[in-house]
Amino acid sequence: MVFRGTISDAADFDPTADAETLYNAMKGIGSDKEAILDLVTSRSNAQRQEIITAYKCSYGKDLIEDLKYELTGKFERLIVSLMRTPAYLDAKEIHDAVKGVGTNEKCLIEILASRNNKQTQDMVEAYKDAYGRDMEEDIIKDTSGHFKKMLVVLLQGTRDESGVVDADLVQQDAQDLFEAGEAQWGTDEAKFIMILGNRSVTHLRMVFDEYEKVAEVSIEDSIKNELSGDFERLMLAVVQCIRSVPMFFAKRLYKAMKGLGTADNTLIRIMISRSEIDMLDIRECFRLRYEKSLYNMIKDDTSGDYKRTLLNLCGGDDDLAGEFFPEAAQIAYKMWELSAMAKVQLRPTVRPASDFDPAADAQALRKAMKGFGTDEDAIIDIVAQRSNAQRQEIRQTFKSLLGRDLMKDLKSELSKNLERLIIGLMMTPAEFDAKMMRKAIEGAGTDEHALIEILVTRSNEEIHAMNSAYQNAYKKSLEEDIQSDTSGHFCRILVSLVQGAREEGEADLERADADAQELADACNAESDDMEMKFMSILCTRSFPHLRRVFQEFVRHTNKDIEQIIKKETSGDVKQAFYAIVRSVKNRPSYFADRLYKAMKGLGTDDRALIRIMVSRSEIDLFNIRKEFKEAHDVSLHEFIQVETMIGDTSGDYRKTLLMLCGGED
Repeated sequence: MVFRGTISDAADFDPTADAETLYNAMKGIGSDKEAILDLVTSRSNAQRQEIITAYKCSYGKDLIEDLKYELTGKFERLIVSLMRTPAYLDAKEIHDAVKGVGTNEKCLIEILASRNNKQTQDMVEAYKDAYGRDMEEDIIKDTSGHFKKMLVVLLQGTRDESGVVDADLVQQDAQDLFEAGEAQWGTDEAKFIMILGNRSVTHLRMVFDEYEKVAEVSIEDSIKNELSGDFERLMLAVVQCIRSVPMFFAKRLYKAMKGLGTADNTLIRIMISRSEIDMLDIRECFRLRYEKSLYNMIKDDTSGDYKRTLLNLCGGDDDLAGEFFPEAAQIAYKMWELSAMAKVQLRPTVRPASDFDPAADAQALRKAMKGFGTDEDAIIDIVAQRSNAQRQEIRQTFKSLLGRDLMKDLKSELSKNLERLIIGLMMTPAEFDAKMMRKAIEGAGTDEHALIEILVTRSNEEIHAMNSAYQNAYKKSLEEDIQSDTSGHFCRILVSLVQGAREEGEADLERADADAQELADACNAESDDMEMKFMSILCTRSFPHLRRVFQEFVRHTNKDIEQIIKKETSGDVKQAFYAIVRSVKNRPSYFADRLYKAMKGLGTDDRALIRIMVSRSEIDLFNIRKEFKEAHDVSLHEFIQVETMIGDTSGDYRKTLLMLCGGED
């Protein structure tokens, strides 16, 4: 196995001298924390165990107990954890996860999904030695259902590690997984547990590729569609670890540090457990996925001696580097290949109502708005539970039966965000997009993010319909309004996109390679020339073709296209190119990120929230929900519930958004 850690054996190691250094650092009043952290983080775990023995021999004292006495807080936890063997550290983490009230399922999932057979078996033995209890029995007592069964399977540490792959069995396993999930009503969870819990890593990677051919969706998407709760999260973690253990940990580290507060236990556990195994690969995967070095994220998110120790374990700042390590380049290339192969089944949250009666709905809406007061609940229940086509029938019937304009009545009876949301739902998609573009342009200041989001994610047909609706509503050309409100290369990008002339169809592999070479060459050109070349390809080629272009770009440059965009472009041009790349890679994930940014922090960007919830509810809002949960460890439903409380005293706005969301994940 190739060493990819950041911590290795120190040369000229003398455990007795190190024990004396630590003793001197702790004697007297106060302690020399810098000396402690510098020594501990520059020795391998095996050497630390020798230091513990030498310390006891020289001073008749327990080094770990002395460290606990002298140090405090997160720094103490980190240093003490570094002094434990990997098996005993894992055993302690599992014990802490199951003891007391409540269970830390995320910790159980992380450890059991990522450890190899020997690591798992050593951990089970260490648990028995440290606590006099059986780990399997404790986990069985504390968990339930299919989640418990899969944990027990992983706990055996008996995954096939022979490296032998049977091509016939690969095809059979792919077919069995398909028949256990996508091909039937309900799910045969036992089949998923048996195959994902026992087959070798090499075998399963081939099964996942074969599965996509059979099911026309990725194994991850099938798991999101078929499973739920902790069992779903465990199976996704297993799949992620089969594909790339470093990428799995890069995601875990990012989630541990993003947002308000830091999940310090997770951060400590991962930084220690991977420091002698694959921290270099984790760093590269982190930079690939989040466009920021792990080093800088730790630096921004922690402080003091705790920070210094973590940075020593991290080992270096990858933002100072340009190219990928070979392993990370292979992962980036594979990620684009998977994106190109995947055929995602888009799932809405709003569908046509059965037994639909437009006349009855029109009468009910009129009744809800007649007299003093307005029955908002009745309006919400009808509007949020009808498809857009059905809402258009209701509009027409309202006018035919009652001689009134439903939109005008709704505007007069509702107010604030609820009015904006209900009116948005009652418009056709083209009318709504046209209105959103108008709002983004009119008045002082321009909402560039809205312009980018709409023009990047709409199909040619949707853009043409929006252009017509804009002309009809405002008696002006959308293209001309964009030109009068924006400038430079950003204006040219938007004008290119608003033509609705993006190529359609599958990738041309030979042309994709040529396009990738052109983009690679453009990276060495002047800024203006580079941006024009990027625009000519990113704004005109089909999304399937661009996936292949971006994949080949990694091969030509040993860099990821997102990395180049971040480094070589700026401002609105960077945001536009970045949105195209994110949408090409995974459009539901792009929208999940936009929703998160619309609600996090102080104040909610209600216009963005309404725009996305309305426009995606009949297309892919279910997929967006799943991506939101995976990226942010909280359901979209729960996030909306919390973030829209301020300013929505009646709760009607929030209720409508939650109905569009369609459920808790």
